[in-house]
Amino acid sequence: MSQTITDTNFNFPGQKSVYKGKVREVYNINDEQLVMIATDRLSAFDVVMPKGIPYKGQILNQIATKMMKATEDLVPNWLVATPDPNVAVGDLCEPFKVEMVIRGYLSGHAAREYKAGKRLLCGVPMPEGMKENDKFPEPIITPATKAEKGDHDEDISREDILRRGIVSEADYVVLEDYTRKLFQRGSEIAASRGLILVDTKYEFGKTKEGKIVLIDEIHTPDSSRYFYADGYQERQDNGESQKQLSKEFVRQWLISNGFQGLEGQVVPEMSDEYIETVSERYIELYENITGESFVKADLSDISNRIEHNVLEYLNQ
Repeated sequence: MSQTITDTNFNFPGQKSVYKGKVREVYNINDEQLVMIATDRLSAFDVVMPKGIPYKGQILNQIATKMMKATEDLVPNWLVATPDPNVAVGDLCEPFKVEMVIRGYLSGHAAREYKAGKRLLCGVPMPEGMKENDKFPEPIITPATKAEKGDHDEDISREDILRRGIVSEADYVVLEDYTRKLFQRGSEIAASRGLILVDTKYEFGKTKEGKIVLIDEIHTPDSSRYFYADGYQERQDNGESQKQLSKEFVRQWLISNGFQGLEGQVVPEMSDEYIETVSERYIELYENITGESFVKADLSDISNRIEHNVLEYLNQ
């Protein structure tokens, strides 16, 4: 079984604090920079799976890096360097407490709400007469905010964001503008690879100078849903489900094994063989999304490799 990195306990020079998310671990260096380490943890239904997926952290980090470089002419971002395949270093930012979700198609959460009879999502109207996975006339922005308690994101309207003072109106106008520009570019990149960018989420922060920048990940299979363009219309016309490029296949496997993150449910055992297939699917995602061959990093001692590369960068 290949080695994975599922937890880190580094102590870098100038380290102020460590934040551990579901997948990423973020080290604050001197209140100036953040060292973000993409682990191989796999999260589904807001639950972190017991075993890591080889190369997953590298894949997410490298897709996000490539996509930030491919959009930096449109929207400034936090990224400064990538000293290791699993690591991104960027400017310390104050994150906005909303995720900017944008949807080009009636899929996932939007489709479930639509099926339940709702025609408003986050205060945005959805047209009558749509089928699941149909394209919206125009992409819709349906923000989410982190719940006060627990780990589930909650839908929120633009009006509520402004009324509750979560984001100022001047800043929110910029967030909307950046979200639409990024989605447009992401859709163009996807189309050039024979893919459809269905929906995605962006996170933004403010630098110490007060500049709004893109942070975290962008256009990865964990934050986005992709369809294969070839045969999309045919499948829609025939009422068939779409061929997806996202971590949906993991969710489906969990559901078929009786797990949906509900109370009392136990995460099914993932065999080494199954984990190997998940790793292969992630590599396939990487190659489809970037149009490049995936180069596997050395897994013989990931923790030491990351520590060495980050220390070398910080000591420059």
